[in-house]
Amino acid sequence: MSYLETTKDVYKEAALTPDVGLCCTTNPIWELPGLKIPKIMQEMNYGCGSTVHARDLTNNPKMLYVGVGGGMELLQFAYFNRNKGGVIGLDVVDEMLEASRKNFIEAEEQNDWFKSEFVDLRKGDAMNLPVEDNSIDVAAQNCLFNIFKADDLKKAIAEMYRVLKPHGRLVMSDPTCEQPMNETLRNDERLRALCLSGSLPIAEYVKMLTDAGFGTIEIRARKPYRILDPVNYPTEELIYIESIEVAAIKDPMPEDGPCIFTGKAAIYFGEEEYFDDGKGHTLLKNQPLAICDKTAGVLADLGRKDIFISESTFHYDGGGCC
Repeated sequence: MSYLETTKDVYKEAALTPDVGLCCTTNPIWELPGLKIPKIMQEMNYGCGSTVHARDLTNNPKMLYVGVGGGMELLQFAYFNRNKGGVIGLDVVDEMLEASRKNFIEAEEQNDWFKSEFVDLRKGDAMNLPVEDNSIDVAAQNCLFNIFKADDLKKAIAEMYRVLKPHGRLVMSDPTCEQPMNETLRNDERLRALCLSGSLPIAEYVKMLTDAGFGTIEIRARKPYRILDPVNYPTEELIYIESIEVAAIKDPMPEDGPCIFTGKAAIYFGEEEYFDDGKGHTLLKNQPLAICDKTAGVLADLGRKDIFISESTFHYDGGGCC
C-alpha cells in the first residue's frame, strides 16, 4: 500500500467517525455577521491553521479548496461568494465529500444566506485537478501539502499554479519543522498521513513554491503545533513542529528573484523627511515599512546608520515594498 492509499484510509475513517484530535489549530472559530458554523464542521476541522483571509476575498473571487474536511472552510469561503458554484471543493475521498454534503444541509438550516449550491463539490486529487487553466482567483489547502513526498508535492503545487489566474493567490496552512527527522519518522505512512512526519523546514517549503514560478510569497503566521517525543514516537530527541500560514501569489518572477515576505520591516530615522533608494523603495521618516527579504538585503548593503531593519517576525499582513 502506498502512503497515498494510507492517507485515503485515514481520512475515510475521519469522515465516517469525526476525530477531533486528528489535527489541531489555535485559530478561533470565525465570528462574522450572520455566519454560524455547525458543531459537526468544527469537529471535522482537520487543519492546522486558517486559509480564510478577508483581504483575499473581495469582489466575489472564484475559489478552489482542495481537501474538503468537514466543509468548514468551504462554508467560510462561500460567505464571500454567494453564487452558484462560486467555490469549488475537491477531495479524493468519497466519504469526505459525502460528509461535507450532509454538513452543508445543517449549515443551510443555521445560515439563512447559505445554499449548498454555492459550493461545487468534485472528486479529484491535488496532482491532477479537474479545473480549467487560469480560472481561479484564490486556491487553498489546509494541512494537505505537508503529507506529500517531494515529487508529488511538486506536481500538486504545479497544478495549483496552472489553475490560478495571473496574480491569483494560493493560500495554505501546513506544519513545518526546522529539525531533521530520522528515516523511520519520514517513512512512517500513517504519521505522514497524520500531518506530522512530512513537515519541511520553512526555507524548503518556500523554495518549492518559488521553483514552481510564484513570484511573491507571504508568510502570514507561524505558530506552535505539535511535539514528537521519544516516549510516543520513534525518535531519540524531542521534535518541535510549527504551523505556518502562507500565500503564494502568481505574480511574474522578478529578474532578481522572488519577493519573499517573512515579516521584516525597515524604519528610516534620518534628518530628511524620507529616504528614496532610487529603486522604488521610499521610507518615510519614523514610519515602519514592511519589506521583503530581498529588499532587506539591498538596504542593509547600503551600510546606513539611519535605517533600522527588523528581524523576521514571520507575520505579514499586506502592504510593503513590492
